[in-house]
Amino acid sequence: MKINSKSDLEFMERIQREVTAHRGAACSDETSYTVDDAWNDTSKLAEVWHRAGQTSAYASLGTFSTQAFQDLPATSKDDLKARPLDFLRVPVDAGLKYYQTTGTTGAPTPTPRTAQDMIANTVSVAEAWRPMLADGGHRALILLPSDIVPVADLMVGVCEFLGVPHAKAYPYTTGISDWDRIIGLWEVFRPTVLFVAPGVLLEFSQVMKRRGLLDRLSQSVELLMLLGEVSTPELRAMAGQWWNARAYDASYGSTESGTLAACCAQDRLHLLRGANYFEIANDDGIVPAEPGRDGRLVVTPLNNDARPLLRLDMGDEVSLTDGCPCGDKAPVVTVHGRGSDGTEIKGSRVRTRDLEGVVYANSDVMGYLIEVDQGGTWARLLLERDPSTDREAEPAKNDLVQRRTGERLGFRWDEVRFVNRLPVTTKSGGSQKSWKRSNFRVVDEVVPA
Repeated sequence: MKINSKSDLEFMERIQREVTAHRGAACSDETSYTVDDAWNDTSKLAEVWHRAGQTSAYASLGTFSTQAFQDLPATSKDDLKARPLDFLRVPVDAGLKYYQTTGTTGAPTPTPRTAQDMIANTVSVAEAWRPMLADGGHRALILLPSDIVPVADLMVGVCEFLGVPHAKAYPYTTGISDWDRIIGLWEVFRPTVLFVAPGVLLEFSQVMKRRGLLDRLSQSVELLMLLGEVSTPELRAMAGQWWNARAYDASYGSTESGTLAACCAQDRLHLLRGANYFEIANDDGIVPAEPGRDGRLVVTPLNNDARPLLRLDMGDEVSLTDGCPCGDKAPVVTVHGRGSDGTEIKGSRVRTRDLEGVVYANSDVMGYLIEVDQGGTWARLLLERDPSTDREAEPAKNDLVQRRTGERLGFRWDEVRFVNRLPVTTKSGGSQKSWKRSNFRVVDEVVPA
């Protein structure tokens, strides 16, 4: 994160004061956070309201008031994706950096970001992770893409802000980084923290197991920070066991909104209330985001500059709780995903978290691929075997997967089969993030087992 002007420095210091003051209040046992009296949310809402009024999408806003904000309908992500340029306050070519969404749910959304966009997002995430990353003598290896999408740039900014030595090496960058290059880098740099997508970590782990290098490489690793895809507790437990490290669901957000939640040392995602104003959409309408509530997450990012958004309905079903042992009073958010994210398999609606909770519960599967027929009446589950496991135990594992699938998902596979290798698209993280693209294959002809 480069600061090249006095105004940017002053802005960074302002955001840091706001975020740290809010975190200090949230972590105090004597302070109770409420939506109405939180650290001057109203003035921040007024600022973003004013910026939004400079866009064509929000041109008819009028004067800000609490009531006017509460009367404003939610902004749907579908509307944002349908006319993304209408929500921009600055021209596409006026941002300091230009990004696009991955396009997993439609056409990619142009997302320029100004220096203030990047400073605010970086500082809010860095302060959330400071207890885990700062002053620990860490060295970070960032195995994430940086072309068009912002995730690797954000990790670089966080490391720079916290003073964490780091290197960036996405293993699917043809001609630059590959596994051999990363292994050579590893031997010299000896990272203690990996920032990595779950699929990439699975592929990397398998390659290292096959080469007999995992035990040696894992000796330096303490933290696995998983980003960019859904990661289930079962997958994190499995990866942590392989690497003898702590694995975390590091953050939640989107390219359009910025980061909305970040993990604590207890592997729980806390809403970043210092940078966002959160609400919940449920049967009662749009209500304050308080622990104990379930519904769709609605967010107003308080620091978005190039694309100010008001009451953005993320479309994700979430549950909010409190009482995290880490001491942070900001609500813990569990993201269940969009109802539309599920895929029908043999008459049952299945989501990523549901299925991976079954697949990765054994701690000895390197990946999976679902094959279905055109009508969705036949389905086979292919599991990539761990090179170090006993093949004679696979029939019992198949039976266990079948039983868990029936109990949790309501159907049985026509076949469960272990294979040596699956297509790399099931692993390559940010470049193939869509579950439906990377982990499903429709077959024209069903071959009986």
